[in-house]
Amino acid sequence: MKKSLVALMCAGALSASLFVGCGSTDEAATEQTQATETTESTTEEAAPAAVAAEGELLTGIGTSVAIDSSADATADADGTAQVDATIAAVTVDSNGAIVECVIDIAQTKIGISADGKITSDLNAEYPSKRELGDDYGMKVASAIGKEWYEQADAFAAWAVGKTASDISNMAITEGKAGDEDLAASVSIHVTGFQAAVLEAMDTAVAGGAVAGDKLGLGLTTNIAKSTDATADADGVAEAYTTISVLTVNGDGVITSSLIDAVQAKVSFDAKGAITADTSADVPSKNELGDAYGMKAASSIGKEWNEQAAAYAEYTVGKTVDEVNGTAVEEGRATDADLAASVSVHITDFNTAITKAVASAQ
Repeated sequence: MKKSLVALMCAGALSASLFVGCGSTDEAATEQTQATETTESTTEEAAPAAVAAEGELLTGIGTSVAIDSSADATADADGTAQVDATIAAVTVDSNGAIVECVIDIAQTKIGISADGKITSDLNAEYPSKRELGDDYGMKVASAIGKEWYEQADAFAAWAVGKTASDISNMAITEGKAGDEDLAASVSIHVTGFQAAVLEAMDTAVAGGAVAGDKLGLGLTTNIAKSTDATADADGVAEAYTTISVLTVNGDGVITSSLIDAVQAKVSFDAKGAITADTSADVPSKNELGDAYGMKAASSIGKEWNEQAAAYAEYTVGKTVDEVNGTAVEEGRATDADLAASVSVHITDFNTAITKAVASAQ
């Protein structure tokens, strides 16, 4: 799997805390424990320098998913099925260097009672850390006085102009940036960032983006398919994150488009104890490919990643208004040509695409 390749690329650079990462713990709490330590420089990061890029750019998407912060329910408190999906979007030039980079995390916490019931609202919205912005609440506890999105942006700015080798061999100490300049603006764990960016670079493809296009990343997450445990079967806390990575030109037209999804399932028993292997890899649907198993049941004989790619290709050359104007009935495309290659629901695709276009402005 692609994650195995990325892991090998990272091996020389990562510490023993590999993939404990920026999304696998509550950084705000971690930062609080550091509040009494010497405060690093809080000089604001300058905007990423423009990278000289000619011709077509490659567009990539990468994921690094952890469920190891999940906790059992007790007699005194609900447990939590926690999914931290770190997502990176990149454009890469002909020299293999990053032109733009955007990072976000879908951190989904699903409550579980001691009698094996889901206690979270199945219809609730789950904004990403970037969408939460200052409401995420890291700045007040941060030893460097920076909110999560500010630190993610600082890492992305540092990555601009670097190759996969540069990212792979970056200095890391106990999961955090070892370079003093980078550590002054990024004090949270960076191993998840590193892994997602490396995968995005490794899987980047020529989809129509050119120099001057802007990169966007959009996420939408729901837990609607989560189920309670019973006496006969474990329950499942499912965090489903749909991902759009795209580029837009100066006229707001989509020039390249990628779609993926992370379907993370955390099982638990009738006493609210986590039964899932919390150290297991959680691949995205694109990474699973044929192993996802939709093709055999599909009315059009296409796997999920094939359908997502077909819809992404359909959006290229369109504005976001045109994408949202796609005829839909019960969540599915009604146009015969589009429906011939995309039979899955497209409403979450469009929501993520709308957010990605907005982020590229």
